[in-house]
This record gives sequence, structure tokens and C-alpha cells, in this order.
Amino acid sequence: MTETNIHIADDFSFLVKNALELGALEAKIILASKIFVEDRVVLKCRSGCISYGKKLTCPPYVPTPDQFRKILDEYKYVLLVKYISPANAEPDVICSIYRYWLDPKAPEEKRKKAQDFWNDHFNGTKNFSPMMLELERLAFNAGYTFALAFMNGSCRLCETCNVEKGICLHPTQARMTEHAVGINMKKTAEAAGMPIRFPVVGHPELMALLLID
Repeated sequence: MTETNIHIADDFSFLVKNALELGALEAKIILASKIFVEDRVVLKCRSGCISYGKKLTCPPYVPTPDQFRKILDEYKYVLLVKYISPANAEPDVICSIYRYWLDPKAPEEKRKKAQDFWNDHFNGTKNFSPMMLELERLAFNAGYTFALAFMNGSCRLCETCNVEKGICLHPTQARMTEHAVGINMKKTAEAAGMPIRFPVVGHPELMALLLID
């Protein structure tokens, strides 16, 4: 470990420690320059995500990849946080679990397995966002006033987002998801030594991050 890396680790050890105490599997500080931002990530949002255009924390209501690259240049460090979902994906449905969940013509048994998985996942991960907000608060109170959390998965604070009026009803709690602004979390996590398993086997591994100025 270089002298610079040791210095960074010491400065932000309180965030790593708190992340683990809050329930994270892993947490690590990396340079903001090591975050991979790609236009194709948002293309995936446009080409299959059921939240696209329906939530103010999702495209097209968030910074574009080009805009976010400029924003990211104003940050020095990032806290990467890995969580484990309590939901367990069975091998015979994992590759198509999203399709089975949405397709009313899918076999009933597979639809039920998919529905059970998503219920377990949504219920079991509802505390992850408050954990990231707590880390954001801790960083802010430590003097990093532009600390900003990004979540895994689209916002679930409201059953229906207030998109038509364009005003978030929970601005102190709602945060953008990392892929909404073009962050390739798979590549970022792998480069940081915290790879995410794909395809998912068993319990999904989830990544979130905290930008630190």
C-alpha cells in the first residue's frame, strides 16, 4: 500500500467502520477517478427498465452520463459499499426471474417463485437506503459537505412517484441510483477488488456508493 493510500484509508476509516457496523458485507474507499461512467449503461435503462421515465431519481430526470462525468471530476474520493440481499434466487429461475415476474403468461410455478424472490428482496433490502443516508450524514458532519449517496435499485419511497408535477415528495431521503447516471458498477466494483457475482447465484450482491468531496 502506498503512502497516499494509507493516508486515504486513515482519513475515511470511520466511514468504512460505520458501513460494516450498519450491515455492509464490504466497504472500501477508492479514488473518484476510478469510477467507470459509460453511456451504454443508461441505454439499458431506456431499453428494459420498468422505472424509466416513471421516477424522478431515474432517467431522463437525472444528470446524463456526460453531465455526471463533469460532476464526478469535482469529487476526490468514493466509498464503495457492498450488501447482500436476503432473497435467495433458485438456479432454475434466476436467469429469467425478471421476465417471469412480469409475464402473466409465464408458468404459474415460475411466476410464484419470481414473485416470492422479489418480495423477499424488496422487504429485505428496504434498510439499505437508510444505511447509505446515515453514511452520507456522517460524512457531512465530518466536514465533507458535498457528500452524496447513490443507491442500488430505483427509489421505492412512494408507490407512485410525483413525476407529473416534477417535485420529489421526499427530497431528504430520495437518492439517485448509480446506473441512472451511467455508472458501470460491475466494472467499478471489479476494478476495486470487490467484484459482484454475475450471473447471480443464491443471494444477490448489491453495490451502493457515497461521493466524498
